Amino acid sequence: MAPSHPALDATHDPALRSWARGADGHADFPIQNLPFGIFTPTGRAAPRGGVAIGDSILDLAAALDAGLFSGAAAEAARAASGESLNGFLALGAGPRRALRARLSEILAAGSPDQRKAEACLHPAADCTLHLPARIGDYTDFYVGIHHATNVGKVFRPDNPLLPNYKYVPIGYHGRASSIRVSGTDLRRPRGQLKAPDAETPRFAPCERLDYELELGIWIGPGNALGEPVPVAKAEDHIAGYCLLNDWSARDIQAWEYQPLGPFLAKNFGSTISAWVVTPEALAPFRIAQPARPQGDPAPLPYLLDEADQRRGAFDLVLEVLISTSAMREKGLAPHRVALSNTRHMYWTVAQMVAHHTSGGCDLNSGDLLGSGTVSAPDASGFGSLLETTRAGKEPVQLPSGETRRFLEDGDEVILRARAARPGAASIGFGECRARILPAA
Repeated sequence: MAPSHPALDATHDPALRSWARGADGHADFPIQNLPFGIFTPTGRAAPRGGVAIGDSILDLAAALDAGLFSGAAAEAARAASGESLNGFLALGAGPRRALRARLSEILAAGSPDQRKAEACLHPAADCTLHLPARIGDYTDFYVGIHHATNVGKVFRPDNPLLPNYKYVPIGYHGRASSIRVSGTDLRRPRGQLKAPDAETPRFAPCERLDYELELGIWIGPGNALGEPVPVAKAEDHIAGYCLLNDWSARDIQAWEYQPLGPFLAKNFGSTISAWVVTPEALAPFRIAQPARPQGDPAPLPYLLDEADQRRGAFDLVLEVLISTSAMREKGLAPHRVALSNTRHMYWTVAQMVAHHTSGGCDLNSGDLLGSGTVSAPDASGFGSLLETTRAGKEPVQLPSGETRRFLEDGDEVILRARAARPGAASIGFGECRARILPAA
């Protein structure tokens, strides 16, 4: 059986070069990345599976027809070549790693397969991207401890971080039907709003619309109902990662969240980046789970695994940018409002999977988990406007002269991620962006 944590191999070599246009030094998709997604080429009706490489997308169905794959790599390529990646995600690490290794050979500079593979490339700028998989279920966690503390101060000033937080990877069941791929506009929601001095609520468009900077986790092979996934085996059930913006209507949230938690404040829309970045691509950026502060309890035994503590966290820089209508009219670049890092997650992804299944819940291929907002300890890295503006008290200043307490119609939010360290080729996730439309 393949090891749970992917090992470094020839596909990670920072000296590796590709013949594909724009691949070498690409901000997101050099040959060391090779993420999977679903796209439609110009003039084609049916979505299909592909691999991002530089400024292009390799059509997996065409590459299969060209005879570029065999064995386990061919099995994986067939599963990834249709209208969704669910079957591919279900295969697990073995076939996925075989396909990655073969793709690296095909796309490497000097490959004898270059001529055949060139005919299978499409310019990414001419393609439409889709959701990578049919998402059956979506669970949003709350593993960013700095965000949890900051939000708690807004809603519960006297008791910001509840005592269960350091024992339980807190999460709630989200809405899968309203998840959309990057580039899809978001409609401002309506809901019940109640001002602190009002006797009764009113039904109106959200006035405190916010973003949330999150890491998304794609589930690979599932587990049977009633059979928990041990934390030491959780990596075997993780197929990849993306960026996630779990939009939040803070004023609707404030009125409805007690006693059962998020509902309409969250279910109107979530945005994800289009590409599934594999665990193999992220292998060079694994780090030890940061030590818990002195005095914090150790995880309960079912959540504690030595290997996961050594290599279960990631060093990924996460960025939030805002572009307003006025900024675009003036030709101004999007303005960065936050720079955070996944090292600030209090729980590992394996712990999230283990806890999710610990009561017997079954996960299925293509299910999506969200990390919850990943905020840094200081204001420069807060992952939501609720934190950055102190619930609207300290507005963000923008280069256009505008200010923002919360998001306005026409604003576009862009999330980016960067994995970089000395001795490794830097890779990214592709953008996660959406523009806000007025309420219906």
